[in-house]
Amino acid sequence: MQTTLLDTSQLLPLTCSRKGTCCHGNQVLINPWELYVLAQEKKCTPKAFYQQYIDEEGMRLRFEGAEMRGKKACNLYVSDYGCSVHEARPLACRLFPLGRMVQQEQVNYLFQGTTFPCLSGCEEVLHLPQLTVETYLKEQETDQFERAQDAYLEVVQNLADNAFIFLLDSGLSNSGDTITLTEWRRLGACSPAQLRSIIPNEWFEILLFPSVSGVKESAFDFVQAHDELLQVSIESKYNNQLTFKELSDASCLMMALALLLSKTIGADAKGLSELWIETAQSHGALEA
Repeated sequence: MQTTLLDTSQLLPLTCSRKGTCCHGNQVLINPWELYVLAQEKKCTPKAFYQQYIDEEGMRLRFEGAEMRGKKACNLYVSDYGCSVHEARPLACRLFPLGRMVQQEQVNYLFQGTTFPCLSGCEEVLHLPQLTVETYLKEQETDQFERAQDAYLEVVQNLADNAFIFLLDSGLSNSGDTITLTEWRRLGACSPAQLRSIIPNEWFEILLFPSVSGVKESAFDFVQAHDELLQVSIESKYNNQLTFKELSDASCLMMALALLLSKTIGADAKGLSELWIETAQSHGALEA
C-alpha cells in the first residue's frame, strides 16, 4: 500500500473526536515493555495480562468486543467509556492514525494511503483544531514507547548475534553443517504461534515476561535490563562444551527468539531472517 511521509511541522486534523473508531478492527502489536506497562495498569502480572488480552497468533491485542460498522472492538475498550487502559496504551495506539518507520537511524512518520485515515469514520475531526505532527507526538507522550521500540530492535540483533556465534564461531559451519541455515529459513516463515510452539517455555517467559527490577519508570532501562537478563541466561545455559547437534539447536533457538521478538515490534521477520542467512553464507555457512 502507498504511504504518505510527513514532516513533523505539518498540520493535520489530529485532535481526537473520542468516537472510538480506531479502537475497532485494528492490529496493535505488543512488545515486552508495553506488556509490562499494561499489566501494571491492570494490576496483574504480565503473564496474566498476556493470557487474557493477547492474541498469541499475532502477538497483538485481541479484538473480540462489540462491533462498530462491522469491526470488533479491542478487548480493552469499554462501550460508552473508551479505553480502559488509556494511560498505559501502547505505541500503536498513541501514534494512530500515524505510523513510524526507522531506516538507517532516521525516524519518519507517515500514514497509509494518500487520504488522511481519520476522514473515514471520524469526519468530526475536520471541525476540531489541527495539530502539527510534533505537537501530537508530545501530547500523546510517545517518547518512552518509541525508545522501547528502538531499543528492542537492538535486542533482536543481539539475539541473532548469538545465533551467529553458535554457528560460525564454534566450528559448526566448518563441519559442513547445512541443517542450521535450512532451519533458520524455515523459522523466518513461521507465524508467532508457530515460533511459540518451538520455543521452550522457560525461554518464552524470559523473552516476554522478564523478571527485572528497579526500572519501572524508564523504558530504556527496562529494555537494557531485559537484554542483560537474556545474555546472562544464554551464558548460564550454554557454558559447557557442546556437540555439533547442541550447537545447531542453540543457534536455531536464538534465531527463533530473535524472530518472535522482532514480530512484537512490527519488524519484517522474514526479511531479517533472509538477511541473516545471506550474512552467514558470506562467512562460509552452508544451506541444504
